[in-house]
Amino acid sequence: MLASANAATGSRALLWKLGRVVALPALLMLLSGWALGCFYETNDDAVITLLLRGNMSVAPVTNLHLYFHGVAWILATLYEAFPAWPWYGFALYGLLYLSTVLAFAVLDRLLHPRFSGPTIMVLMVLFFCVAWVEHGMWFNYVRVPMLLGGAGLLYAAQRRGQAGALMMGLLAFGLAWLIRPSAAMLALIATAPGIFWLGGRRASVLVLVANTLAVVGGGTLTLTRSTAASNYRTLDVLKSNLNDYHLYRPTPVTAPDSLAMQAVEQWMLGDSAVVNPDLFKRASRFEAGYFLRHQFWLKATETVQQLLRDYFPLLLLQVLICWQVFGSQRYTYERRFWVVQVMMIGLLLALGIVLKLPPRLALPLLDLWVLGNLAYLLDARHPRPRLAPLSAGLLALVVLAYGYKTWHRKAVLSQEALRGQHILARFAAGLTGHEAAVVVAGLEEAFKSQSPFREFSVSAPKLVLLTGWPTLDPSQPALRQQLTGTRDFPTAMRALAQRSDVKWFLAPDAAALLSRFCVLKCSGNPPQVRWLPLQSGLGPAPVFYAPHVETVK
Repeated sequence: MLASANAATGSRALLWKLGRVVALPALLMLLSGWALGCFYETNDDAVITLLLRGNMSVAPVTNLHLYFHGVAWILATLYEAFPAWPWYGFALYGLLYLSTVLAFAVLDRLLHPRFSGPTIMVLMVLFFCVAWVEHGMWFNYVRVPMLLGGAGLLYAAQRRGQAGALMMGLLAFGLAWLIRPSAAMLALIATAPGIFWLGGRRASVLVLVANTLAVVGGGTLTLTRSTAASNYRTLDVLKSNLNDYHLYRPTPVTAPDSLAMQAVEQWMLGDSAVVNPDLFKRASRFEAGYFLRHQFWLKATETVQQLLRDYFPLLLLQVLICWQVFGSQRYTYERRFWVVQVMMIGLLLALGIVLKLPPRLALPLLDLWVLGNLAYLLDARHPRPRLAPLSAGLLALVVLAYGYKTWHRKAVLSQEALRGQHILARFAAGLTGHEAAVVVAGLEEAFKSQSPFREFSVSAPKLVLLTGWPTLDPSQPALRQQLTGTRDFPTAMRALAQRSDVKWFLAPDAAALLSRFCVLKCSGNPPQVRWLPLQSGLGPAPVFYAPHVETVK
């Protein structure tokens, strides 16, 4: 009888644990999607799906070169077989759910010795509301490798000695590395303290294996990378240093270089004869004095303001954890704990000042930092943390304030999504279905804040993108070759301008720059082209243009 009662009790405990770790994340993500919606943080994800579907290339792109290594082939194959399904959204949100399960499993084991099952469930719901809800509502693929890699390694470290947990953790990290190597490595750095708090000395083996996987993978990519892919990688770094990180100062001397730098600043990167590594050497440079005067304090201020404004609940939680450690003399390795806090603050500030710290990086880093600190605070050897009634009331007010902020963000994103849908509707209304291609510039901005589960499709066989980072992708010259017989950018643009089955949907600034490009690159006696708008009064939004071809005499 006693054995049966113990077995029944054990079964109920297991079911409760599965409910907290497996079912609760699914329920919370579904409720969040229903109540708040799902929006893309940037246009990157939607543009990636167009590449995977083959809308912007000769054939579906199965190698994105910089990320989604191996994963791109799987997604492209799925899109080719079942084009109506949002495979990208399904796959990435599935991995986000797995990340949530792993994080909740770590939390559950930390909380279980100290709190009852219902209390643990309430704490997990609160954690999701202030630390995790943004990931599903304001989605970007970079969040997935950060969370998946970090949570997977923490999961494996916490269950030291369990082969299955080790395999799960390394598999999660490996998959995160395939999606975005740099994000996975950043997650490893952010979780390293938590890994050691949870795993002790054995954690060094886990970190070593994870690093070995990354080194072997990086070496394999380097050895197998084509010349075109290497050039793409180089230019991607250079344009990011100028446009994203503002590390370079434009210093063009000649008129052609000035026009080329304008093209880079407007993300018109497709002409390799103009936008190449030599351009950045000639027409831009890093100046420490200029950076300190014009960028350092500006970026530092913006980073601190962003963290305080957008993530005050997690920062308050960190303060409470630090106060608990500071107020007790019973914590082991306390000096190491404070060193970790200084290092994590330095990491956040360094990313924000030297590179950039968008929400897709900021919140995952804060989450992994919090999980690591909780691993230290809730160690079984340490005293049970006590929360004063005043602190509990303050936390309740903070949760309510963050809930209001999240609801306001939903309203802002919904409005932005609606504006984008109006642009996409105007674009679709201008097509007849008989176009061979549509040349677009600025259309990608309409994809921001759209739903990951809404597929964008056009009646035209191909989209020729003039602006955005995909213009550096090696698939773009091949598309120009197929449509016009040449890879040369200005020659291809002039050829497309003379075709009646090609339409142009351009942002005004891009149209003006494209006209100047074709005039400047006109040599010999080819036709010159200017693009004239067919609509007006829509501000910077893209509209249809008609090419006006003139023969130079």
